[in-house]
Formats: sequence, structure tokens, C-alpha cells
Amino acid sequence: MGTPEFAVGTLQALVEGGYNVVAVVTQPDKPVGRHQDTLQASAVKQYALAHGLPVLQPVKMKDPAFVEELGSYEADLQVVVAFRMLPEIVWAMPRFGTFNVHAALLPQYRGAAPINWAVINGETKTGVTTFFLDHDIDTGRVIMQEPFEIMDDYNVENVYDGLMTLGADIALKTIDKIIEGNGHVDSLPQKEMIAVGAELHNAPKIFKDTCRIDWNQPAKKVYDFVRGLSPYPGAWTDVKDGNGKAYVLKIFNTEKTGIERTGNVGEFSVSAGKLFVNAQDEKLKLNVIQLSGKKRMEARDFINGMRDLDKFHAL
Repeated sequence: MGTPEFAVGTLQALVEGGYNVVAVVTQPDKPVGRHQDTLQASAVKQYALAHGLPVLQPVKMKDPAFVEELGSYEADLQVVVAFRMLPEIVWAMPRFGTFNVHAALLPQYRGAAPINWAVINGETKTGVTTFFLDHDIDTGRVIMQEPFEIMDDYNVENVYDGLMTLGADIALKTIDKIIEGNGHVDSLPQKEMIAVGAELHNAPKIFKDTCRIDWNQPAKKVYDFVRGLSPYPGAWTDVKDGNGKAYVLKIFNTEKTGIERTGNVGEFSVSAGKLFVNAQDEKLKLNVIQLSGKKRMEARDFINGMRDLDKFHAL
């Protein structure tokens, strides 16, 4: 059960590994295009159809027709990757239960956007976790975990790609473990994994307002924030030029400079063909940006096409 490309890695590993995948569950096709008149299948559906696998696309997970059809496949085990919350009538159906592949080291980063928030928070390590589903979100008993190092220059795409591969690998290991134990496998309650006094970070869904940059933070915080939202959906800021005209500027790649800021927070400056913005403590170099109504571009090209950038100010 899954929808985005992240889930395809696990499905592909199952198919190529010779596991008996009896059916695939994914979201209904989404309308796309200017007039919303074209339906686009999920990445998981596209892979499933290309390999002759039955595809179920329920609008509601409790729909009796869907539940009946799902039960007709008599699956021994269900694997969930990047999918919606399941009702008990679904996750309790197989004789070996249902496990989820989560893109974080639970109990940290429960929620819809664990990769984004791990990078935004400047974590140097994340990973993948398999756990049995229960009544709450991302709280079930942990079966296995594998760590993944987040390098300082990684953005969400780098971590996403790494965890997709790692997630597929841990899914197969978890399945093998469950099969070997005929459904009986050691698992650990998450409450026993929380150290005394430890702070738990959540990973809520990302919205547009979530992506707005606060320049009144240290440069390192802004740097991590941009990485954690790149390449999608993209961190953004309101800017005004010297005439007071307002723009929205998306920022996809920055660089720490260690140069103490001069002037006010949010002020732009150009030096030696490079574009900088003042954060709370230091200047941050902008590398890849996109002004509203324009295409994404290198900052040096932006400099060449704009006048009086020294008078720009981020709000």
C-alpha cells in the first residue's frame, strides 16, 4: 500500500525479489492540468500496471466493497509505505498483520513529512523504521531500524533517495523475519525507546506558510530550513525592491559564509558577482533562486538580469 515514488522502491524490490505480491492499494487517480480534465495515476499504480499486478484504489478505506475485495486476496501480510492512515478493519485483516516503512528513526519524527523536518532541524542522522500498525499514527511496535547519515550539504532529495533505497531493503528484511517466525517476531514498544527527558520531534504536514523564511534566525537555521524544503516545495520569502515593489522569491540552495552581517536583517548585497542576504548573525549566500513569474535560475544569472539589488530587502 503506497502512492508516491518513495513507495515504488519497496514495491519494485518485492517484485524483483520474487515475493508473491497479490495486490497493490494506492490512491485514486488525481485530476491534473489547467482544467483538471486529465487523470494522472500514482507512481505506484504505474509500476503495478506495468508488472501486471491488480490495483485497488479506494476513495474511503472503510468502503465495504473495498474491504471485501481486499479480503478476497487473502494476503498473509500487508506492507505500507507512504500511505494514508488505515482503519483497524484493514490493518488487522492479514494473519501476520500490517507493517509500515517510515522514513525516520521512530519515535522521532512521527507524521507526514519526516524527511523535511529532519533536515530543517539540522539533524545529522535519520533512518528508516518498520513497525506494526496500531490505532494511532506512527506509534506501533518497532520491528527494525536502519540509520542514514545526513551530510551537511544534503537537501531533501538526497535524503529521500537514500531512504527510498534503505526503506526497500529494510522492508525485505522485515518480511523475511516475519515469515521465518511464522508471524511471530520480536518488536519493541516505542515508549520503551524514549530516553528519560528526551525531546520528541514531530513531522507534521508541510503547508505554504510553513515554507516562509524567518530571517531573524541564525544563518545556520535558515540554511537548514532551505535544505529541508528543497527541491520541493521550496522555501520562500517576500522581498521588496528599492521602489517598494513586492515580489515572492523562492530559494532552493544557499551557502554558509561565516561573514558577519552588515546592515539590517534581510538586506541584500552583491559582492564579486555573488548574492547575499543578511540573516540574524551572518550573511547567507544565495545560489539557486526563483523570482515570482520567472524560472528557477542561478543567482549569478539573477544578478545579471536585475538592477539595484543592494536596495532589495527580504521581509
